[in-house]
Amino acid sequence: MPAPTPTAARSRRARTLAVCAVPVVALLAMAAFVPLPFTLAQPGTTVNVLGTDGGKPVISLSGAKSRATKGQLRLTTIVATGPHVDVTLADVVRDWFRTDRAVMPHDSVYPVGDSDQEVEKHNASEMKESQDAATQAALRYLHRSPGEVKADLSAGTIGGPSAGLLFTLGIIDKLDGDGRGGDLTGGRTIAGTGTIEPDGTVGPVGGVPLKTQAARRDGATIFLVPKKECSDAQANLPEGLRLIPVDDLGDAVTSLRALASGQRDKIPSC
Repeated sequence: MPAPTPTAARSRRARTLAVCAVPVVALLAMAAFVPLPFTLAQPGTTVNVLGTDGGKPVISLSGAKSRATKGQLRLTTIVATGPHVDVTLADVVRDWFRTDRAVMPHDSVYPVGDSDQEVEKHNASEMKESQDAATQAALRYLHRSPGEVKADLSAGTIGGPSAGLLFTLGIIDKLDGDGRGGDLTGGRTIAGTGTIEPDGTVGPVGGVPLKTQAARRDGATIFLVPKKECSDAQANLPEGLRLIPVDDLGDAVTSLRALASGQRDKIPSC
């Protein structure tokens, strides 16, 4: 039998490669639509805790006179795809390189709950705990008794614990300002994020790079961030937004007082 010519051999190899490529392409096409364990997130709303939300004051005090305040203290949020929304490879590739999007592990956004109702219940519970801790931390910092002052906090449908630091600062500003007759904000628009413990410890949260974008979009020039998340906050940091790292409530109040009095050289940076 005569040996195949080089042209014939190349032709057979081409056909073989073409045939083999068909299932590979098919698998890749299928993979593009297979749900993956990720959640897609983007910058969410911000709320001024010194103002109103939905026509209702975010912070209402009883048992003590509430100061008229200037400036803003804005809590920040992210918006994420729901717990049952399928995220595919195509979605991940589309959002991976966008600075205004984040691809996050599903369980980091939804650690508990198999339904929308369970997730909402969990987030509402965490928000209530955060609000209680914020009240305790603020009154402890000001050396006031919980029996003397009560705070009612409301942030609409926002859930989770990450607004704790801003709630605490809002209560302090409404009760005591900067401690010298002025506003803790110095009249500025200040945003931030961080959990709060009753003893004033500030804890880390998720989605910080997206929250800095939401803050700058809504006019903030200062962003308070848990110190452990400085590097995250510096990723894609919007121009005109200064980061101030905090480990506890005392750090935050001290930095804001220094800022209000013009002592910018005494304020730490990430």
